[in-house]
Order: sequence, then structure tokens, then C-alpha cells
Amino acid sequence: MFLVDKRLEQKINEKITNTINDISDIHQIANSVDKKLTNIDFKFGIVIGRLYNSFYYQSRRILKRDPTETEFLEFLEILSNRRNEILEKL
Repeated sequence: MFLVDKRLEQKINEKITNTINDISDIHQIANSVDKKLTNIDFKFGIVIGRLYNSFYYQSRRILKRDPTETEFLEFLEILSNRRNEILEKL
């Protein structure tokens, strides 16, 4: 059940797609911290941070306000639905 503004939902999904299509950035970030670091959990954390930042920024830009608790929970649902797709690219 999605109540999130459709424009916001579209931006979130676009950001997820863009992130997994250019996953090399995530690998570069992880390698710059520690060349031996290949932990998928760490890389997944970077992706989630990037997506949360985009969600928050787009909420402020599109809705002209901070996201509500309901919108945040729906953002988490979108992440959950695309989790495996993200992890497969890491």
C-alpha cells in the first residue's frame, strides 16, 4: 500500500536504478576507506545511506517539507522490495 506522492516514489525508484547501474562508485568508496574491505554489508550500508539522503532531499524538494513517518515507512517498504536487486549488484 503506497501513499507516497507518486513523484517522490518515482524519484526514489530512479535513484535505486541509477545506483545499481553505477555500482562502481560504491566499490570505489569502500576501497578508498580500506582496500581490503569487501564486506557486502558495508557497501549495502553506503547504498542505503545514499538512498535515504535522496529520499529526504526529494521529500523536501517535491513536497516542500520533511517526510512524515508514514512516508518514511513506505520508503523502507520500497527498499525492502528492491533489496535483493541491490544486493545482487554488490
